[in-house]
Amino acid sequence: MNMSMLLPHPHQHFLKGLLRAPFRCYHFIFHSSTHLGSGIPCAQPFNSLGLHCTKWMLLSNGLKRKLCVQTTLKDHTEGLSDKEQRFVDKLYSGLIQGQRACLAEAITLVESTHSRKKELAQVLLQKVLLYHREQEQSNRGKPLAFRVGLSGPPGAGKSTFIEYFGKMLTERGHKLSVLAVDPSSCTSGGSLLGDKTRMTELSRDMNAYIRPSPTRGTLGGVTRTTNEAILLCEGAGYDIILIETVGVGQSEFAVADMVDMFVLLLPPAGGDELQGIKRGIIEMADLVAVTKSDGDLIVPARRIQAEYVSALKLLRKRSQVWKPKVIRISARSGEGISEMWDKMKDFQNLMLASGELTAKRRKQQKVWMWNLIQESVLEHFRTHPTVREQIPLLEQKVLTGALSPGLAADFLLKAFKSGDY
Repeated sequence: MNMSMLLPHPHQHFLKGLLRAPFRCYHFIFHSSTHLGSGIPCAQPFNSLGLHCTKWMLLSNGLKRKLCVQTTLKDHTEGLSDKEQRFVDKLYSGLIQGQRACLAEAITLVESTHSRKKELAQVLLQKVLLYHREQEQSNRGKPLAFRVGLSGPPGAGKSTFIEYFGKMLTERGHKLSVLAVDPSSCTSGGSLLGDKTRMTELSRDMNAYIRPSPTRGTLGGVTRTTNEAILLCEGAGYDIILIETVGVGQSEFAVADMVDMFVLLLPPAGGDELQGIKRGIIEMADLVAVTKSDGDLIVPARRIQAEYVSALKLLRKRSQVWKPKVIRISARSGEGISEMWDKMKDFQNLMLASGELTAKRRKQQKVWMWNLIQESVLEHFRTHPTVREQIPLLEQKVLTGALSPGLAADFLLKAFKSGDY
């Protein structure tokens, strides 16, 4: 029987979309019933692989049908060729064994914009995610890694701090991964990616991994695939993940949806307390560190510390168990950095004990999913045949003033929705 004949419109489009998936990743199980249903989906228990199965109540000719769409890792891999399967297995095996070359190749794979490589990346990520979940369960449900976001204006000394801080952590037995994000040029699209050259000692440390990545126009000071890179680094056994962001100011909120703790680094001449309040980024900070607190800058650093302590009192409290702290540090002399790590551990322990960290990570997973949906929808919109054909004409009309941008956008959206896909 033709699958599209089982259900009337609009569910035909739903099934068509599933049947056109790159892999055979869906099972269709139909059960007939004489009872009428409400059409509301109901959640079912997790299957053996920890993936979700949903039953949809669909009405067809007076009969209620239950459609179970169940995705399994085995079904994903059925669509791979032998060469692709060996490639994914090689990356996965090397990754969980802590091989840095495999980790680098895996991050390159998830950063690729090639359609087939993106599909391979999702297969790899699913395998790593299942492994990651098993490891967390064996760790009594506690997170395997501590995710820290670092941000600050240019010249705050982020790279200098990370090198000193990273060496201290590796000497204490930790494995550190640094995901350094560089802004891409709006003109050429290129990035300097010079963070690794500024961390010469840390880059030679075998317990540290530094990965510079370009933003490629992504706002928020992070790359499109930062979440995926974090997951891969944790799968490779790194227990501390540092994300050094661009430090662009108001659009820095995206990093807060990826990390456990957000640390803001400020130079001793960063403005008064009112300037701190005006910056939206200060509201997201769990810890503020005034850098370069040595030599002639000790007095300005103390003044800035006092001003930010006063400013933080006026902000709304975001956690029930943690109050943001303001400290002074110096990467040149090492003053305050060990105490800073102690405060970061206090934050992690308090958030874990209260359950706020677990709730925060669950919320971040949801935000991650919707970010990917938005990106995918925009990509499908731009590549839609009718839309792609109309874009040059409508852009020209907008440029000449013959058509308002809002009306042009409405025309493109109607063309997108009217297509048969």
